[in-house]
Amino acid sequence: MLAPPSYKKVLSYVVGWLTSLAWIATVAIESLFAGTIVQGLIILQYPNYNSKQWQGTLLTFAVIATNIFINVVTPGLLPKFEIMIMIFHLCGFVAILATLLSTAQLGDAHSVWATSLNEGGWPTQGLSYCVGFLGNVATFVGADASVHMAEEVSNAALTIPRAITTGMIVNGLIGFAMMVTALYCIGDPDSVLGTDTGFPFIQIFYNSVKSVRGAVGMGAVVLILTWACSTGITTTASRMTWSFARDRGTPFSRVLGIVSKRTRVPIVAIFVVTTLAALLVLIYIGSPTAFNDVISLTITGFYGSYFLPCAFLLWHRIKGDIHPYGTTSEQIVTVPVLSPDSLEEKVTIPEVDTPTEARLVWGPWRIPGILGTINNCYAVAYMIFVIFWSVWPPATPVTASTMNYSVVVTGGVLILSAIWYFVRARHVYHGPIVEEDVAQVARRAGSIVAV
Repeated sequence: MLAPPSYKKVLSYVVGWLTSLAWIATVAIESLFAGTIVQGLIILQYPNYNSKQWQGTLLTFAVIATNIFINVVTPGLLPKFEIMIMIFHLCGFVAILATLLSTAQLGDAHSVWATSLNEGGWPTQGLSYCVGFLGNVATFVGADASVHMAEEVSNAALTIPRAITTGMIVNGLIGFAMMVTALYCIGDPDSVLGTDTGFPFIQIFYNSVKSVRGAVGMGAVVLILTWACSTGITTTASRMTWSFARDRGTPFSRVLGIVSKRTRVPIVAIFVVTTLAALLVLIYIGSPTAFNDVISLTITGFYGSYFLPCAFLLWHRIKGDIHPYGTTSEQIVTVPVLSPDSLEEKVTIPEVDTPTEARLVWGPWRIPGILGTINNCYAVAYMIFVIFWSVWPPATPVTASTMNYSVVVTGGVLILSAIWYFVRARHVYHGPIVEEDVAQVARRAGSIVAV
């Protein structure tokens, strides 16, 4: 809707592939986190346990299998399940925060706020910050999850922006508070970073409470939340893949677009997404370092898909061609033109045949005026910065095993998608499909689209 008319089709196709790729990779990452947290807690409970990477992979497959069961067999319980997890999330945060602050030997302010580490061997601290910045960025990808559930949400124009904003603010504040607490409780950074559990936070729990059972219990809270997160991500990824297949943007689109008549969920898309995620997880057996590139892959995919619409929105803001909220089709007129014959103003209402040529009108949720423009400018600059650093390796000197191959994978996917576009998709893909009832509403409203 935001792109220039001649580029709408191809750019929506690129964004579709980037978003689908990023969500599938995120399913793999979050599921691996849950599976390896289980392994880390086992290591803490049984120090003599000789852990193997293939065992962590099998535990990850168990997480993926559970996610499939929940999404395919009991999809109707997902809303209640998510509400329960939200409550558990808040209660668990308070419980862990209080436990850490009451049991740990706290560090001083200098160790938390004025100490920097350059573990990547970079020549300057500033360069180390930029490369290490990706760890923070990765925690905020996927904020668009609820967008891909729009067709299943009531009053989506207000509900989804509120969900995104509330989630970012609440989780941002909680995450910041937990991060500061963990840093005050970290103790010796070398022992935490070199923990056998594979997760520094598990070691921080153990060092703080001085009890294996206590640390395992606290770790179980994080495990449950991570597992629940992977379940929700699976739901979103399957909806994204299904909608892109419905638009005929993927191979085997007719099969991927099948929806179960009983549960009304895209079962085939769920199985395809989880199967591809499981194949990505197999990389972890060969090299955990190589699998870390999948994290960079999600950043490249997500922020690439965010950048295009955000940049076009900024372009439309600067041009001033987005009409005020509440504008009707009768109020949208062309600029008055003086007729050379009669000097009379001729005002016409544009006739628009398809929703893809619709006039843009602000929706009920927006940042108005100059503040909105500043926000868009910052977002565009921020995403360029993130995408640039997302392809850098984590440390130097760079070897074949430490190289960041996300740019190769992302480029490979784009090349393959381009090949598919010229072979098949350009004949059947015409941009996002608008459901017939939505199209009728758009026609009655004069093809106005809220943004």
